[in-house]
Amino acid sequence: MKIYLIAAIGNNNEIGKDNDLLWHLPADMNFFKEMTKHKVVVMGRRNYDSIPPKYRPLPNRTNIVITRNPDLEAPECYVCASLQEALEISAEIGEEEVFIIGGEQIYTLALQELDVDRLYITHVNADFPDAHAHFPKFNPEDWNVTTLSEHPKDEEHTFNFTIKQYDQKG
Repeated sequence: MKIYLIAAIGNNNEIGKDNDLLWHLPADMNFFKEMTKHKVVVMGRRNYDSIPPKYRPLPNRTNIVITRNPDLEAPECYVCASLQEALEISAEIGEEEVFIIGGEQIYTLALQELDVDRLYITHVNADFPDAHAHFPKFNPEDWNVTTLSEHPKDEEHTFNFTIKQYDQKG
């Protein structure tokens, strides 16, 4: 099974504030939708809560929510207690690619506990000093890096950003 992390991060690895995104980047959102469509997406409970109810579960994906609360109700989603259990569910349903979509704690656990094959990182060219959530630090030297696209700031995008693919070396 291939394990991928997908995230958008600011210059200092910022990913969110008050359980919300820090930017509005439609092209990045489209990239996320295309990459994860018809795949398993694994998220923490707070990340799940941050998705507007009308978009839950994320459409055209198998949604798995990790939580410590065994009574969590997440209609049309699998609910489990760990990343390992999320991967077991993915294997049981025959999925070969799993996207971990956050938040901070889930990304950190994934990089610590799993053999992650690839990162898809949107680098947002801005600083967000009041961010509450951050993507874990990782060493780009451990990865083969490919730039997938670059987007300038425009009327639809509040910041310049670059989408990169990081493939695990070795």
